[in-house]
Amino acid sequence: MSRHVSDTHVFRKSFEDVHNTKNKDRPLAKRIAGWILRSRRGSEVGEGRTVEFLEAERKKTKYPANVVRNQKYSAILFLPLVLYSQFKMFYNLYFLLVALSQFIPALKIGFIATYIAPLTFVLCITIGKEAVDDHARYKRDVESNSTPYETLVPIEIYNNQPGNRKQKYRDDVEGQTNSPQSRSILKPSSKLRVGDLVVLHKNQRVPADMVLLKTSSGDHSTEARPQDRGKGARYNPGSDNTHFVLGDDDDTIEADQMGAAKASEETEDLSASIEEPRGDEAGTCFVRTDQLDGETDWKLRVAVSTTQRMSEDELAELQGIAGVFAGPPIKDIHTFVGNLTIHPPYSRNGSLASSTTTNQQTGLGDLLDTEAERTEDYPLQRQNQVSPLTSENVLWANTVLAAGSAIGLVIYTGKDTRAVMNTSHPSTKFGILDLELNKMSKILFGFSFSLSIGMVALNGFRGQWYIYVFRFLILFSSIIPISLRVNMDMGKTVYARQIMSDREIPGTIVRTSTLPEELGRIEYLLSDKTGTLTQNEMELKKLHMGTMSYSWDSMDEVSRQLTVAFDQQKEQSETQDALLSPTKNMAADAMFGGRIRRDMSSRVKDVVLALALCHNVTPVDNDDGTVTYQASSPDEVAIVRWTQSVGLVLVSRDRSSITLKSLYDHGIHQFDILDIFPFTSESKRMGIVVRDRRTNEVTFYQKGADVVMAKIVAQNDWLDEECGNMAREGLRTLVVGRKRLTTERWQSFESAYHAARIQVDGRNEAMAKVVDEFLERDLELLGLTGVEDKLQDDVKTTLELLRNAGVKVWMLTGDKIETATCIAISSKLVARNQYIHQVAKLQTRQQVRDMLDFLASRLDCCLVIDGESLQRCLDNYSAEFFELSTQLTSVVACRCSPTQKAEVAKLIQAYTKKRVCCIGDGGNDVSMIQAANVGLGIQGKEGMQASLAADFSLSQFSHLTKLVVWHGRNSYQRSAKLAQFVIHRGLIIAIIQAVFSSIFYFSPIALYQGWLMVGYATIYTAAPAFSLTLDRDVSEDVALLYPELFKGIGRALTAKTFTEWLIISIYQGGAIMIVSLYVFERELINILSISFTALILNELIMVALEITTWHVYMVMAEILSLLLYCVSMAFLPEFFDLNFVLSSSFVWKTAIIVAVSSLPLYIIKFVRQRISPPAYSKLNMS
Repeated sequence: MSRHVSDTHVFRKSFEDVHNTKNKDRPLAKRIAGWILRSRRGSEVGEGRTVEFLEAERKKTKYPANVVRNQKYSAILFLPLVLYSQFKMFYNLYFLLVALSQFIPALKIGFIATYIAPLTFVLCITIGKEAVDDHARYKRDVESNSTPYETLVPIEIYNNQPGNRKQKYRDDVEGQTNSPQSRSILKPSSKLRVGDLVVLHKNQRVPADMVLLKTSSGDHSTEARPQDRGKGARYNPGSDNTHFVLGDDDDTIEADQMGAAKASEETEDLSASIEEPRGDEAGTCFVRTDQLDGETDWKLRVAVSTTQRMSEDELAELQGIAGVFAGPPIKDIHTFVGNLTIHPPYSRNGSLASSTTTNQQTGLGDLLDTEAERTEDYPLQRQNQVSPLTSENVLWANTVLAAGSAIGLVIYTGKDTRAVMNTSHPSTKFGILDLELNKMSKILFGFSFSLSIGMVALNGFRGQWYIYVFRFLILFSSIIPISLRVNMDMGKTVYARQIMSDREIPGTIVRTSTLPEELGRIEYLLSDKTGTLTQNEMELKKLHMGTMSYSWDSMDEVSRQLTVAFDQQKEQSETQDALLSPTKNMAADAMFGGRIRRDMSSRVKDVVLALALCHNVTPVDNDDGTVTYQASSPDEVAIVRWTQSVGLVLVSRDRSSITLKSLYDHGIHQFDILDIFPFTSESKRMGIVVRDRRTNEVTFYQKGADVVMAKIVAQNDWLDEECGNMAREGLRTLVVGRKRLTTERWQSFESAYHAARIQVDGRNEAMAKVVDEFLERDLELLGLTGVEDKLQDDVKTTLELLRNAGVKVWMLTGDKIETATCIAISSKLVARNQYIHQVAKLQTRQQVRDMLDFLASRLDCCLVIDGESLQRCLDNYSAEFFELSTQLTSVVACRCSPTQKAEVAKLIQAYTKKRVCCIGDGGNDVSMIQAANVGLGIQGKEGMQASLAADFSLSQFSHLTKLVVWHGRNSYQRSAKLAQFVIHRGLIIAIIQAVFSSIFYFSPIALYQGWLMVGYATIYTAAPAFSLTLDRDVSEDVALLYPELFKGIGRALTAKTFTEWLIISIYQGGAIMIVSLYVFERELINILSISFTALILNELIMVALEITTWHVYMVMAEILSLLLYCVSMAFLPEFFDLNFVLSSSFVWKTAIIVAVSSLPLYIIKFVRQRISPPAYSKLNMS
């Protein structure tokens, strides 16, 4: 048995002795050890934190509460905050001031209810809606915070718990009862604190950031059996992360305890050094991270090897003598640096070991001076046992345990967790139309104030002129009509209902009803990739082997070739050669440099076997008896599924072996994993060394990107060309190679690699050098694969249509740069023959400057940039970067964190002042969605988090076309027309009032009062004006066929159109009043009924002039409104003299007034359509 195994056994036995003893000094020793841990604390913000096991059970901690809070308001601040958000809009504040002015007797004009009721109605609707939405968020928060979790505590704490919190203690899988040293209790998620030991079960959400201490394959905890303690897998570099600290400086030496080099020299048969680990001892589990990083593939996490071999009792009894040093809370979910330290409770003389120099940067406890003391004088239990921690040892909050059970130590809670730090809080969104109307309201107020001053000035500023100014302001308050807000909000409700009732985009939900018009103004679309543009379902489409290529429709030929190969294998079985690569062939290959000719069936068999072995895929048994393949990369799953489809099935896999089943000879073939070289974005390749248990043959397989593999494989004349061909098809390419190793060659590599691993300085470089020297030279090129990530339905059509509509598309993804580039090509985000400029690993300001200079000369390219380089651009040349990148037709940003996505969305808005729409489907997209002007969430495989956080929820990406180009365009166009007409309706009556006051000695006396003012904005003109929300300029087919119409939608409400309506209002208001006075010169006593009737008729005609496509409801609204006005005359005798109204002179003279006010506008509109017709009218005519 190796040195590591024996030492670990000593530690485990001593640990049991210490914790089973009834020595009086044990509690004191634990208290002193805890004091040592606390004394090691650095700054909680700048230098990290040291977390004791179960420290929260003994004392109060100063860390944030583990509370999920998505509410926008608290109960106390709800009303003030909602009112503040509403009165930030100028016209709302203006309405409030006008309403309050009516409580001042000197300023009172008409009925108070005329001013108070509309404002109150609007505010009640808004407050009610916000209350309902926030209460729904509150209920979701309560549900999440009250979720119970099982936590481990020592027996003395367990005994003090109320009965309803106690968790029935479990028996282990062998039916033995655990020793009663610890118990488990239930805690709600919100009560979990730093230092708690949490037991997670299958499909449970991880409630806080935790260090993974122990895993078990079943849903019940498993005791570490005494006879198994200390047993581990055969030596595998990186499989055990335990080391001891020698010395007192920052440099540490990893003393690998397996002694692999020595074992390789003493062992003649390589198989003697290989042992099967128990499943629980492997200390691995899978977690689903889709709500954190947006990737649906399960991630492998590894428990700390020291604690993996402990029982639950022993973990709970580490209180006060063990702790974790963790870095300060940061946003990066791919980085974690820390150490787990177990302090010795006793020294040689029976007291706690004295402390030596403290290293606060590593959080270690007592340090030993010499290796001699460690190995000879001290037993292992009297040393600090230190295990380094990385991101693979940590479970982040909001991930989900996919299988089995796990125990973790809480290190970050609440706002310190990675999930919360990468999620921005939602803010109240205002549409661009609301902002434009707010700006116009200020202009109208200025016009109203100038008009009021002008009226007083023309009267010579006599008497209390300042009161007259305010009275005129109130008289002209209709210039900014209170009905504007009511009409706009009602219009938004109509648009939302139209969107959700559209059968062609089923499942679409409008979650923010104030933003439908925003869809009609977006100019930038920022899209996630995985699950948004793609289905996240990979499929191997092509296999190329130099002289032969197999496409998806010819994969049956691969199966036929494998049948032939296995038949040949069967004929040669008497030689006892290897399953797929006979040993005698290895010698021949070595003699001829690996270039001997082999028949096609053997070559197919070799490449299929390589693909079946060279991966990190693990089969997981589901409850329903099915098997799911899990891996960190979906294309690896696709390849393994393909090997299964052609007859070579992955049956099982753990950290030390792979088992395959052949459907041709129905045999089980087992391979030992001797070493794995995982894929990284830097290396762009992964490799594996396996040993066939039947033949002892050792083979190194490697696959990776063509740019790196081309330099590793043996010289060939076809790889570059075929890689280019597949890339143009949008396929993700992987080059596959192999190298056969003799036992002596492998042992030489293992010895050299182990020596490189224990180096302190330049460790990574040394390891890479050894791999390059022994393995990565002149690999036999087996083949080239092309994998397709299936796109969402109609993605290509949707992106092309959006580009034609003038929308610039950015793809922001956390995926690799190669993957993102392939998807950009296959989705047609990149135009055919368009140059793709890839930028990666920028480190200096000068490199960023050079990149920007090049980009300025190639504005027709597609920019593909990784997250690191993007951050360099944002930090150094943010303005210059966005000035150039926003001119590009498409941009692809890879390896983006959730925070980076949100930052890009905000910066595009800041630098371009354009509207940005963001779309995604995962939890990692929430920050980006909330930062956008319009956030779209897709209900997909990655959960509902993005959908719930979005303003609009879609069922698939292709629905974006109709949502934006049809519904968005119509919503904005209708609201712009409605808003301008409502403003015109208020302006014209203010102009009539101004003319009336001017004629009658500039007196601030209201012409229209009481029910006439209420009826004007509601009964008489509301329905016709509101019917504009049903108008459309083109049909749906035309809008989708000619998306270029979307480009000009921003011209529906501009300074030009606003000025035109202002001029129209002044002309019509003046014409109605002046012509009324002229025509009815002898009936001035009836001037009110004369002018008001002409005003109502004029507004009904103006609505008709604005309608492009008539609807039956529009006709009904016009007729019904006219009838209601005529009928109401009989009920308002104080305003209307029926004898006068029913006279023929009243009718024809009123007709003249209306003709003078509206006929010129009809003539102008007719001439304009003939001379310079708008684009939509040309399409309608065609």
